[in-house]
Amino acid sequence: MRISGEHVEPGDPAFEQRLAQSIEGEVRFDAFTRGRYSTDASIYQIEPIGVVQPKHAQDIATAIEIARAAGVPVLPRGAGTSQCGQTVGRALVIDVSRHMNRVLETDLPGETVTVEPGIVLDRLNKQLKPTDYSFPIDVSPANRATIGGMTGNNSCGARSIQYGIMVQNVLAVEAILADGARHLFAEAGDVPGQVLDALRHLHTDLADEIDQRMPKLLRRVGGYNLDTLGETPLNPARLLVGSEGTLGFFTKVKLRLHRLPAHRIQAVCHFARFYDAMAATRHIVALAPSAVELVDRTMIDLARQIPAFAPTIERAVRGAPEALLLVEFSGEDHADLLRRLKQLDALLGDLGFPNAIVPAVELEFQARLAEVRAAGLNIMMSMKGDGKPVSFIEDCAVPLDDLADYTAKITECFERHGAVGTWYAHASVGCLHVRPVLNMKDPGDIAKMRSIAEEAFALVRAYKGSHSGEHGDGLVRSEFHRAMFGDRLVDGFEQVKALFDPDGLFNPGKITNPTAMDDRSLFRYPPDYGQKIPLDEVLDWSDWGGFLGAVEMCNNNGTCRKSDPGVMCPSFRATQ
Repeated sequence: MRISGEHVEPGDPAFEQRLAQSIEGEVRFDAFTRGRYSTDASIYQIEPIGVVQPKHAQDIATAIEIARAAGVPVLPRGAGTSQCGQTVGRALVIDVSRHMNRVLETDLPGETVTVEPGIVLDRLNKQLKPTDYSFPIDVSPANRATIGGMTGNNSCGARSIQYGIMVQNVLAVEAILADGARHLFAEAGDVPGQVLDALRHLHTDLADEIDQRMPKLLRRVGGYNLDTLGETPLNPARLLVGSEGTLGFFTKVKLRLHRLPAHRIQAVCHFARFYDAMAATRHIVALAPSAVELVDRTMIDLARQIPAFAPTIERAVRGAPEALLLVEFSGEDHADLLRRLKQLDALLGDLGFPNAIVPAVELEFQARLAEVRAAGLNIMMSMKGDGKPVSFIEDCAVPLDDLADYTAKITECFERHGAVGTWYAHASVGCLHVRPVLNMKDPGDIAKMRSIAEEAFALVRAYKGSHSGEHGDGLVRSEFHRAMFGDRLVDGFEQVKALFDPDGLFNPGKITNPTAMDDRSLFRYPPDYGQKIPLDEVLDWSDWGGFLGAVEMCNNNGTCRKSDPGVMCPSFRATQ
């Protein structure tokens, strides 16, 4: 039986009642809750059947059993910051962030920590700080991103050049499978032998294809991690990392910890031409920095218009550069870091960019720069009007030697389609967040989106890069897996899905059996969007294009869920 949920309507009262009578956590099927959970940070909006907020793993197991019996898919969710539509669907959404957010065990001698999937990264690191350890996969939405979501997405962060990505830092996952069984996925776990044998056999069959078609880059998070199935010893947790909730429901995650560096030093490197910044990156990486982050002219100009960030921009930016590279060195010897800062200055001079750096030695200045970097998406999305930077080729990754030429050709692609793009983020690993500015209400711009995607992904393949370097597959990129990986590997993905979830219970349509990325019926702005809603406006919203224009400024990235100091969001905090 294929599970689709088509015969159960959103808000179904009988389904809601069965859940409410059977679990200890909250069951929310009201229209307001369904509306809030119908979006994430992507271009999509799909109303769920309802939402469960479990108190413990048994609640999850019970909800899965009831959903399976009702023929309703199950969709795990944390903060909902995914940019590819992983966390939206016509399904029962199970949100672990409200209650399942504890640290379960800390093993400092073993340098590990075991947590529930709903714990927020910043809250975990706050608890770890007195130990001088941290979990350093420092994604931008760290103040609301959950470990479960990061594991499901195979998240990366600004310092992946030093620490790796989630797949290198997740040691074990406890998960409930589609048949209701709970297993520990680990080197010494309890996954049934026949499942492990099937996975090993699959790897043997596909080993040559994996070697030829899987991009040999750190930043490759597309598809399932079939390459890890040939490792000795086999750790099946690495297969679950990046599976986007399609293979099982995580109830515990064991992570590798890293010692906090004693010191960090940063430099803001200025470039008059964007191409020069990209060409210089591979030389800078040879100095062994812990991060190299790009900020383009658009982001500089937008940040200057935001009062919270304007003073930092004025302090960090000299003149009118087309691009900045924020370079960080970290380690135990402060004097050595200062020496490496001088090496960086000398390197840039040798490359033809003398006096190009603004040092950031003071911790307070570094923290301010980090705030601007972490707010990159929100800054970019602060553009007013219908045109917004749209995420769909957001995180393609290419080898550093090709980065400058790749970015130049993507810019040419935008120009051919009458679009402009914004660029920022992880230059150190060849993974830049690039977004063409498009109007997702305009059929013409939607057609441009597909054309740009097809051209960009073809270019990525030509450079032997990855079409998904950080933000996963979801509804945006799963359609393009056959072109990226070839028929045999995609058939392998489908075999993995069938082995774990033969009826399609978990998050259908992601990674395997996808819909078209430009199916407007799934968009936040469907074809019938825009009908005038009569409003009696008391305040003047003209600067935003009216009240509806102000509402549309929300990019659904979940910043209102953050727990650190700031103005947003009092309503969310009061209900936690």
